Amino acid sequence: MERVISFKDVSWRRDGQNILSEINWEVKTNEHWAILGLNGSGKTSLLNIVTGYHFSTTGNVTVLGNEFGKTNLPNLRKKIGYVSSSLEKFSQLLEQETVEEVVVSGKFASFGIYEEVTDEDWKKADSLLTALRLDYINGKTFNKLSQGEKRRVLIARALMCDPQILILDEPCTGLDVFSREEVLGVMNDIVQKHCHLLYVTHHIEEISDVITHVLLLRDGQIVASGPKQEVLTGESLSEAYKMPVNVHWEEDRPWLTIQQKKFSLS
Repeated sequence: MERVISFKDVSWRRDGQNILSEINWEVKTNEHWAILGLNGSGKTSLLNIVTGYHFSTTGNVTVLGNEFGKTNLPNLRKKIGYVSSSLEKFSQLLEQETVEEVVVSGKFASFGIYEEVTDEDWKKADSLLTALRLDYINGKTFNKLSQGEKRRVLIARALMCDPQILILDEPCTGLDVFSREEVLGVMNDIVQKHCHLLYVTHHIEEISDVITHVLLLRDGQIVASGPKQEVLTGESLSEAYKMPVNVHWEEDRPWLTIQQKKFSLS
């Protein structure tokens, strides 16, 4: 399948207001995208259309070969994994679950296990924990983990159903630098699972070498879209972030600095 996601002239309106306007965007096989923009730029709305929770007002959407309006959305959603810091609102339901139980629950898209789990399911959970460098926490309950460990466990949970697309929606929000790098450090392991990543963030320094392309949004419109080295320029980011910025690269990761305005006291 060459096209994983296709948006053609997609707009979405809410209460008479344009939230997304004329979005033309394609994700192709073996591409991994970061989606950048300020709050209110349309990132969440775009994700909700990808997952079929919002229907575009105009335009055509195809995800994993499924044209919206002609497909079974619940079945499609089983092929899309989703991890967000907002999932921690369910953390009380997970607190006393073991790490393995949390991961296995991803097969059933539930918080808690209410269906029969096979030996193969437990083996798969152990394999995912090992792949994401978490085998050292086997047997621990979720409430005993650090924030970085919890996020990685939730990523393993999302991978339990072998998704073809994995959405990481600001997964590093609220993490310290060490925990953030722990989460970013598993990116290579994720793409080896043949997932296509959609990584949503405000912070360009989180765009690791695994990310190949960037979609840059401002006020519901595309500022730039394409290979990350072409999109992540001072000019494009200044337009998207509504302030003058510079970009420099270190070890294949971009870093942003704000151009300070100089004021005279005379």
